[in-house]
Amino acid sequence: MSSKIDAAAMGELERIYRRSLEDREGFWADAARAIDWDLEPERVLDDTEPPFYRWFAGGELNTCHNALDRHVAGGRADQTGLVYDSPVTGTVQTFTYAELLGRVARLAGALAALGVGKGDRVVLYMPMVPEAVFGMLACARLGAIHSVVFGGFAAHELAVRIDDARPKVVLSASCGIEGDRVIEYKPLLDRALEEAGHEPGHCLILQREQATAELRPGRDLDWLEAMAGAAPVDCVPVAATDPLYILYTSGTTGMPKGVVRDNGGHAVALRWSMEAIYDTHPGEVFWAASDLGWAVGHSYIVYAPGQSPLHGADRFSRDQEGGSQRRVPRRARSL
Repeated sequence: MSSKIDAAAMGELERIYRRSLEDREGFWADAARAIDWDLEPERVLDDTEPPFYRWFAGGELNTCHNALDRHVAGGRADQTGLVYDSPVTGTVQTFTYAELLGRVARLAGALAALGVGKGDRVVLYMPMVPEAVFGMLACARLGAIHSVVFGGFAAHELAVRIDDARPKVVLSASCGIEGDRVIEYKPLLDRALEEAGHEPGHCLILQREQATAELRPGRDLDWLEAMAGAAPVDCVPVAATDPLYILYTSGTTGMPKGVVRDNGGHAVALRWSMEAIYDTHPGEVFWAASDLGWAVGHSYIVYAPGQSPLHGADRFSRDQEGGSQRRVPRRARSL
């Protein structure tokens, strides 16, 4: 029986693979129907200027809408969207899609009040906490471009990335935790900003109980205070070919290179991958062993259907704060 099932599965895989090669545009046009569009794409693949290919040209969408709003509107408001389980701090939190939407929309409002809008850049220098996820989705909601830098990264490396991305705002925290050590982030951020030629308008700082950061008047703002005074904002439609994020290489072979990911092709490919590759379905828990500072963390912790509710499945995020994560199927518990 097993061999017959395996043979059938391999036959289906071959059929899908062949179609993706022989009917490339039809294949991805079908996949794109699983995404909400503000404006349907004019073309699936614009290959008029190779090697500069553009997916879903002419289309408009918002990645945050596809991750949150459509699921709240579609009846999943009370379904768990994110589980945060930190054995380091002894914290376990769950967030429904409605709660995620409320936090993200209000944070987007706080960023908008600081002048962040479509096309602006925002650097995140944060530990593995829920607010980092909120920050990424808030940027996507505004059509702003986020660039996540590993929390605790050296001040010089952070300065190099700030100079390249030229962010309007930096999102950070007072500290991160690695094992039994508290790593204060704010002094590292301050040194980076002293070294960098570019100075952001504001830094939004999440104060954690393990350390309190000293805020510079006029530039630094308390995260919770900014959230308390902010009004939630709606999603801003962006072109499918507009950037969603910049993620920098390590720089071990020279200056770090900023890799740019667009909105449309990214959303479609990730949505497709969760069923076709990972066999993940609504209501199930999906986990990825990654860090938010990596491409896999971006894709399969925050944005991919399953980790992020592009597909309507629960997400599981574990804060080890050094980057390691574990999965416990359908349950969040310490190992």
